[in-house]
Amino acid sequence: MLIAGFPAGSWAANCYVVATGPGTECVVVDPGQDSAPGIAEIVREHRLKPIAVLLTHGHLDHMWSVTPVAGTYDATAWIHPADRHLLADPLAGISRETAAMLLGGRHEFVEPDDVAELADGQVLELAGLRVVVDHTPGHTQGSVTFRTPYRRDEISEVMFSGDVLFAGSIGRTDLPGGDHATMLSTLRDKVLTLPDDVAVLPGHGEQTSIGRERATNPFLLELTGSAGEQPGRVTRGL
Repeated sequence: MLIAGFPAGSWAANCYVVATGPGTECVVVDPGQDSAPGIAEIVREHRLKPIAVLLTHGHLDHMWSVTPVAGTYDATAWIHPADRHLLADPLAGISRETAAMLLGGRHEFVEPDDVAELADGQVLELAGLRVVVDHTPGHTQGSVTFRTPYRRDEISEVMFSGDVLFAGSIGRTDLPGGDHATMLSTLRDKVLTLPDDVAVLPGHGEQTSIGRERATNPFLLELTGSAGEQPGRVTRGL
């Protein structure tokens, strides 16, 4: 499997290009701000053809370039229906401070021509990949994670976690559509139930694993009753 990723834009949101190998179709996960040139470079280098853009959620730092990228490659954009409104109105999902900063410039957002909606437990067969969708609300109402089999280097699956789970932390829940109690339910029911050998490719920061986070992440330790102190709220992403 070929997985190439890079941090994009002012918020350093991780964008990923995923394929079964060089010279094949591929999917793009979370094309954030200024990600189009990086995607194009990966596509050229590995002779790939993007056929789908997968969005972990509708926040601006993860979907800024979805319409130009989907349009360039005639690809379908996939998003959970609870976040679909953010494709055309991304300012509805961010803080007042961020909105005020962006409104100083001219930014217009529209839906891609081809949008498909995701559902919990859905299995996508795209570009030769089998992708399992898990609805993981809390950071936003329509947050999802994507899991695909890997079976190399003692890794059973790779999970693209968006802003649900980071190395040592979790996504913030103080923005419109966020809810801390819902996030904790997601972590308990959708994250802690996964095997330790699942590799986690988050929306910000470095790669980690379910096992590492189960053992060291203070938010997960709190849920399992292993934490000595209650962690503070986190502020990753927008």
